[in-house]
Amino acid sequence: MEKQIILTGDRPTGQLHLGHYVGSLENRVKLQDTHKQFVMIADMQALTDNADNPQKVRDNVIEVAMDYLAVGLDPSKTTMFIQSAIPELNELTMFYLNLVSVARLQRNPTVKNEMQQKGFGADVPAGFLMYPVSQAADITAFKAHLVPVGEDQLPVIEQTNEIVRKFNSIYGEVLVETKGVLSSHTRLAGLDGKAKMSKSLGNAIYLADDADSLKKKVFSMFTDPEHIRVEDPGKVEGNMVFSYLDVFGTNKAEIDEMKAHYQRGGLGDMKVKRYLLDVLEAKFAPIRDKRQEVAKDKAQVMEMIRQGSIAAKQVAAQTLDDVRNAIGVNYFK
Repeated sequence: MEKQIILTGDRPTGQLHLGHYVGSLENRVKLQDTHKQFVMIADMQALTDNADNPQKVRDNVIEVAMDYLAVGLDPSKTTMFIQSAIPELNELTMFYLNLVSVARLQRNPTVKNEMQQKGFGADVPAGFLMYPVSQAADITAFKAHLVPVGEDQLPVIEQTNEIVRKFNSIYGEVLVETKGVLSSHTRLAGLDGKAKMSKSLGNAIYLADDADSLKKKVFSMFTDPEHIRVEDPGKVEGNMVFSYLDVFGTNKAEIDEMKAHYQRGGLGDMKVKRYLLDVLEAKFAPIRDKRQEVAKDKAQVMEMIRQGSIAAKQVAAQTLDDVRNAIGVNYFK
């Protein structure tokens, strides 16, 4: 049996952070050994709400690529490419738009939530409203069996499969349905504990952060505001230091004892934060060092993406050819 195909990716609107790592990057490194994996830098989707700041998107394409290489994605195992370098995706999107109503897009929970977060009303950019259709094109172009996603993206998977079923019912069995795969940690709260980690909220730890930046961020993390004195009993629930230890700590017995100690009193916040800092340094210092090494030759990084985009384009072109044949618009073959 051929390896199952995975399509995944990120929007280049900033460097990748620990939320990206636990949500997808860590899994991608493992999956590249067992699956045929395509990883996309989704610059066109990033432009749907950054059209007035294209430099931000352009600058972050290589930043995201360097993060990919730093965590261990291997271009000999994983095809990494830029979305805008594959024009076939745009043509597929155009065909699929004819199979989706505006009302259905407006009902998509992912779109509705993101429109609310970004303050879009009736003036929402058309490209942003229809980005689930663009994502359907990305997924089906590679006939991906699996798409690692967070829970908030599951409605996009559902809409992709609706498009696949409608296309196949009209034109014949051409496209492949996909399945969303959730990570064991689908969301990592920010340092402030109030929302998910994101650049716009200023509550993120980035893979590229140096040791000093990491230390400052860990020491600023939200704990228990009522834990004023060391001898006071403290709360573990909602305490970001312990939340991060649950995700990144490996010595669970030691962490459980620290929780119990903190809850009964006698354990200070700074001691727990220093413990977390040691945990994060041990895990991410090698990634940071690898990223610094990769950054010494950015031309080579861009060449890697160019080669990956050439390979991805060939696959997408074959799917587009199948789609055009099925619809009957390959007039000059």
